[in-house]
Amino acid sequence: MPKEQFREADVIKKISHVSFNIDSAQQIQQEAHLHVVAKNLYNQNAERTPVAYGVLDRRMGVSQKDATCETCKKGLNDCVGHFGYIDLALPVFHIGHFRATITILQSICKVCSRVMLKEEEKKLFSARLVNPNLSYLAKKSIHSQVLKKAKKSTKCPYCGNLNGPVKKGPGLMKIVHEPFRGKKPSDPLVTNALHQMQAAIESNRELSQTVVGPASLSKELNPVEVLDLFKNIPKSDVPLLGMTSTQSNPADLIVTRVFVPPVCIRPSVVSEVKAGTTEDDLTMKQSEILLISDVIAKHMMTGGKIELIQEDWDYLQLHCALYFNSELSGIPHSLMPKKPTRGIVQRLKGKQGRFRGNLSGKRVDFSARTVISPDPNLMIHQVGVPDRVAKILTFPEKVNTANINRMRQLIRNGTEKHPGANYVQQKGSAFKKYLAYGNRDKVAQDLKCGDIVERHLIDGDVVLFNRQPSLHKLSIMCHVAKVQPQRTFRFNECACTPYNADFDGDEMNLHLPQTEEARAEALVLMGNKSNLVTPRNGELLIAATQDFITGGYLLTQKDQFLTREQVMQLAACMLSGPDANMRIDLPR
Repeated sequence: MPKEQFREADVIKKISHVSFNIDSAQQIQQEAHLHVVAKNLYNQNAERTPVAYGVLDRRMGVSQKDATCETCKKGLNDCVGHFGYIDLALPVFHIGHFRATITILQSICKVCSRVMLKEEEKKLFSARLVNPNLSYLAKKSIHSQVLKKAKKSTKCPYCGNLNGPVKKGPGLMKIVHEPFRGKKPSDPLVTNALHQMQAAIESNRELSQTVVGPASLSKELNPVEVLDLFKNIPKSDVPLLGMTSTQSNPADLIVTRVFVPPVCIRPSVVSEVKAGTTEDDLTMKQSEILLISDVIAKHMMTGGKIELIQEDWDYLQLHCALYFNSELSGIPHSLMPKKPTRGIVQRLKGKQGRFRGNLSGKRVDFSARTVISPDPNLMIHQVGVPDRVAKILTFPEKVNTANINRMRQLIRNGTEKHPGANYVQQKGSAFKKYLAYGNRDKVAQDLKCGDIVERHLIDGDVVLFNRQPSLHKLSIMCHVAKVQPQRTFRFNECACTPYNADFDGDEMNLHLPQTEEARAEALVLMGNKSNLVTPRNGELLIAATQDFITGGYLLTQKDQFLTREQVMQLAACMLSGPDANMRIDLPR
């Protein structure tokens, strides 16, 4: 079936801008279709149906061809999938925003949550930051100035509490605040804090393991405390933290709710070796997060030991971090996962990721690749295509009164004789007839206007020619095909420069556009003849080079005379293709 040529929209919309933001817990709930709570994947029945409210619930889509989605009632090909969400028993730090979390904590008071700048300074910076025409780099520069000034302030100008440096603590994703950093042990503030700690130890013997001394006065900030601090930040102070969007909220940097992606992007594969299925890494990680959350909730309900809850909390923190980014460094040996997994970040980044592997460059149909050779007899806009390639690459041509006889002949030629056709699709039918088998004469006889014939690539077809690496826009240009009996792609040496091609074993790609619009766009915008000059500096790129210039120079010298035999030889070399049988009368 050819690609859809054009779909007219009811309403013409103009996109004014695109903004990026962090989803809040409320937005996650609104965008999701399902609250995932069940930690088991399948029911214990003969059909092995997914558990309701589990991570493979059919309401989030399907990954099998024979199943239908329970939300939109569509199959695997039509259902795009639906999101779910998991509520965490305790909030955790987001591995991607951990650096930003520490930066914000360095700027605000750890008691009253206000940015530690004087009121006049705040007004000055805020007025500059809310300017909508300010560039990203200018905002970044102002934000670094705010951070630098706020870091220097050791006493909050609003509540008078001591604030010290905030930094990454020992262990996995820990944040430590040292309010008494730089104070002498004899300082009244330090001695007072130590007396308070001593009194607390006497009333609670479990605290006796804490070392009494100035070192023990540094405080670990857990995600619950950080979340409370971020929620209390005044709305007027938020732009000073680098969040200039009106919807921005620093509290969204702490993870309390996690999206569960649709089932179709993490399919279950039925295992041929053992009974059951092999689950995707993301599915297993979601199941583990649910299990740990469940354990923490039970401990908190039954009043379990604080050490036990803290240990499980660290484990939840680790698995949430691995869910987002599985290439974490600094994981304690005891918590190290047995086998490496692929997190969400790994699916997006790198050569094999979504952007580079599936969007910027991807595997496509209707393309060919082989070695290139020079052919000075071809025109600069032509490319010589081997006939075996021409028999595989097809163009879907619609049958009309003008071309019906030609199409019938192509169908009779079939798949092996060039020019021929590979498939025929009748008007209104979803199925294609393969012409390698069956009665081709009958198919040709039954051909009607409106049918689609997938014919072989023929002379004059518009193709895209590309050499990797594609470093500028002229690395992929449009040529016109000329089918030849050889095994390599051939083109004129004048067109080598834009592709940076040489003939020492280089390979090039050829793509056959599948619609009339694509052909027209390719010819007008990417046409080889329309790109003779580089847009970079106006330099001529497609021009005569090397042998052409030498030959032209030698032939056109004033004292250069050719014998009758040489002229005949030269004329014979020039006559090729359609001019091969031309008659030339030479003077005696």
